[in-house]
Formats: sequence, structure tokens, C-alpha cells
Amino acid sequence: MKNKKTTQSTETELILKRSFWKSLGKQKQLIVMSLPFVLYIILFKFVPLTGWTMAFQDYKPAKSMFNQTWVGFKWFLFLFKDKEFLFALRNTIAMSLMSTALGYISAILIAILLNEVKTIAVKRFVQTVSYLPHFLSWIIVTGLVANVLSVEDGILNNILLWLGIIDKPILWLSVPKYFWHIIAWTYVWKEVGWNTIVYLGAMTAIDPCLYEAAQIDGCGRLRKIWHITLPGIKPTIIIMMIMSAGHILDANFEMPYFLQNGLIQEVATQIDIYVLKYGFKLFNFSLATAAGIFKNVVNILLLLAANYVAKKAGEERLI
Repeated sequence: MKNKKTTQSTETELILKRSFWKSLGKQKQLIVMSLPFVLYIILFKFVPLTGWTMAFQDYKPAKSMFNQTWVGFKWFLFLFKDKEFLFALRNTIAMSLMSTALGYISAILIAILLNEVKTIAVKRFVQTVSYLPHFLSWIIVTGLVANVLSVEDGILNNILLWLGIIDKPILWLSVPKYFWHIIAWTYVWKEVGWNTIVYLGAMTAIDPCLYEAAQIDGCGRLRKIWHITLPGIKPTIIIMMIMSAGHILDANFEMPYFLQNGLIQEVATQIDIYVLKYGFKLFNFSLATAAGIFKNVVNILLLLAANYVAKKAGEERLI
């Protein structure tokens, strides 16, 4: 009996292997087309990971990689004793959470409102205007923000003065308590239109018969939104939240870097600016690499944790 079972399992394995190679043979063109992308990922994503060894060394550029002094977790321990890094970590988390929360809420609200608009021309116009800022680079956006918030001729100060809300121009970019809000709301303005498209796409998959049945039962717009639209896009919301969890420590770099000054340095410095400072200005490549590794490892762990929680809750997940 055992020999028969072994023979059957061997035959099954052979059949599976043959079908696998046959399916690969049918996809030759797609495999050839995908090779440049695979090589790109290997060369620019995996090969550079060898540089992570610098985080465990007292790295000196004059020496070869194999002649460095190994120091173990010295630089990782230094990070958690360095007040500047702890401030950078706090700022990164705060700016990222504020941007993500405001971005989610505003994108879902705008998507729901646009879904209720029946005039197609108006709907398309609002969609186009809202997602155009997505195609602007962060450098351009930073310049626009600096001009809008300028003390001399900034449009925001001019409007507030004209309305009589303030008596003199406000130094928006020199007051620490305003800086995180500026970063978060700028992110919303730039990305909300693009994120809205995702939710509108999810809404198109909702069966129209559900809305018709709800209308027959006497449900108004708000009840339709609460009981049909939101549950219908719930899987998309969960997936987007899981993906965002993997970018909590990836707060925007360009805006804090170019808008920072001595008065708001304490709230503007984030992890990428910290890495830039120690890696390219102070030439402490080991410390900069350790900070970068810490950021990436935490992002991966948060992504896996969010996916695990979604799985346990019976919701949609990435894997």
C-alpha cells in the first residue's frame, strides 16, 4: 500500500512539473518582457543592501568593505540615546499620522460626495481639478506653499488682513505649532484627488440593485451611504490602511527639508533629514545607515502587523 501511495504521489509531482514547464513555455514573451524589470529590481533594490554592513562597522571610506572595524549594534544603541534622533522620530511619526489620517478622511468624504453627484460634467470637472496637483513635484509644491505663506505678499496673510481676522502678517513658517499642520494639509491638497479615484473605483463595483432596494424601503441618502456605500468600500479602505502602515516612517522629505529654518528646526527634522545630515554632511555613514535600516525594519514590521490584525479580524488583507 505504501509503495502504491508513493508511486501515485511521484506521478502527481511529475504531472505538476510538466504542466508548470508547459505553462512557462506558453508565456515566453511575457517572461522576456519582464526580465528588464526583474534585473532593475535586483540591481537597484537588492544589490545596494550590501551597504547595510556599514551600520555594523566604524566605516571609513578609505578602507575596503572587508577591512572595516566591526562594532556590532553600537550605532543602533547610539540612536536611542541621541536626542536629535528621538526628536526626528517623533516628528516623522507625527507628520505621517496627521497626513495619513487627514488624507483618508478627506478622500473618503470627497469620493462619497462625488458619488452622489448626478451631473457627469460637474463630477468630471471636480475630479480633474482635485487630482491635477498629484502630478506636481514636491519641489514645486514646496515653492507654492512658501509663496502662499509668505509674510511680505503671501495670499493667505493678505486675505486674513483684508477680512480683519488678523492685525499683522503671521510668520507661518517660523512658528513651530503651525508646521505639522502645514505639512499635513499640503499633503491632503496634493494627494486627495488621486486617493479619491481609488474609492470611486471601488464604489462602481457596488450593485446598483442595493440602492434601489434601499430606496424602496424608504432609506434616504445618508442611510444609503452608511449601510451600502461605506460597507461596499470597506475592503478597499482596509487594504489602503494596511499599505499606509508600511509607510508610517516615510514622511515627506522635500517639504520639511526646504521649509525648515532655525526657529522650527526641532519640529521639522525627520528621519530622512537626519540620515542626510549624518551621511553627507558629517560623513558618519555608519550612523546614517543604522537610522535608515531602523526606518525600513519598523515599516516592514508595521505592515506585517497591520496585515495580521486584518487577517484575525476577518477583513481583506494583502497576503
